[in-house]
Amino acid sequence: MAKDNSNKVLNAPPLRFPEFTESWEKHSLGELGETLIGLTYSPSDVVSEGGTIVFRSSNIKDGMIDYQDLVRVNTSIKERIVTRDGDILICARNGSPRLIGKNALLHKGDTNHTFGAFMMVYRSSEGKFVHPLLSTRRYTSQIGENMGARINQITTSDLNSFEFFFPPQKGERKKIGDMFELLNERIAIQNKVIEKLQSLIKGISVRLTTQGLPNIPIRDCLECYSSTLQESEVHETGQCVVYGAAGQIGYIDSAMVSGEAMMIIKDGSGVGTVSYAQGNFSVIGTLNYLTAKNGFHLPYLYFALKAFNFQPYKTGMAIPHIYFKDYGRAKIWCPEMVQQKRIADTIRAVERKAICEMEILGCLLNLKAYLLRQMFI
Repeated sequence: MAKDNSNKVLNAPPLRFPEFTESWEKHSLGELGETLIGLTYSPSDVVSEGGTIVFRSSNIKDGMIDYQDLVRVNTSIKERIVTRDGDILICARNGSPRLIGKNALLHKGDTNHTFGAFMMVYRSSEGKFVHPLLSTRRYTSQIGENMGARINQITTSDLNSFEFFFPPQKGERKKIGDMFELLNERIAIQNKVIEKLQSLIKGISVRLTTQGLPNIPIRDCLECYSSTLQESEVHETGQCVVYGAAGQIGYIDSAMVSGEAMMIIKDGSGVGTVSYAQGNFSVIGTLNYLTAKNGFHLPYLYFALKAFNFQPYKTGMAIPHIYFKDYGRAKIWCPEMVQQKRIADTIRAVERKAICEMEILGCLLNLKAYLLRQMFI
């Protein structure tokens, strides 16, 4: 709660633009707009070229539309489910409960398309202000309260019933909406910068670590170690960092590694993904960690394996696996130690740039989280 100059208690967030002082009012989304369910189509309607783009949950990224994975259809589409500037696209139904409620604000470039039946659109003249509301704890809490017990979904009536506090003046709503729109655009740009740098690192790694013919088996360069550590044994605090498939996941008091090691995901969807770490740390059982044998430079081997094709060594239908005994027989190119270090230093210079950009992204995400807590009730 905030106070005005007369010390009167106001229903308002702690942080707001100084020219606005009125108390905020609670409204349901259904009072201020309408919610529409998307298009039902059959596989025979899908076309490779032309047709109408159908937005799905995979097209939502960082609060905006991503055009990397598109489906197009050639079928009749009702005018009311043709996308408009200011629409908010929302994932309404999905096999993964964490994706329910995922959303993006549509802009002029996203118009005249449609959206699938597992999606819905919230349409309102207040779309720019509503969009950041759909990143707040109040929103996620209401999703949890309304999501089906057996089916991961929220309905149009559910969304219409969601309640939020709104400033009474349109000027304040516009300023808040514009600010968060700019912030989301900046975050999306930062993610693209990082993606380009990571792509560059991969390209340089392939170019520099495959200059010569493969001359030595991986198992002759690296020692492989397994882990039996379970995620349930990891704590929020401890002496040593623990890494999992998604990166740092917590802490434990004992370290498996003291120094440097390469980590590789051996089970699951990210199988074959490699990462590098230094210091005292441990890994959970879905990862192996690799250390360099005498005469080999671990950072070089790390970049060589980033460029290595693990696909022929994957086994398992439902859950893919790779085994060191299999891919360890494959040969990679290893030049003399001096050249290994020179190549690794070249690639690491680009990698340091990517790390700096990721730190900037972290600052932007922290800023957004702070503003979401402070600028809404």
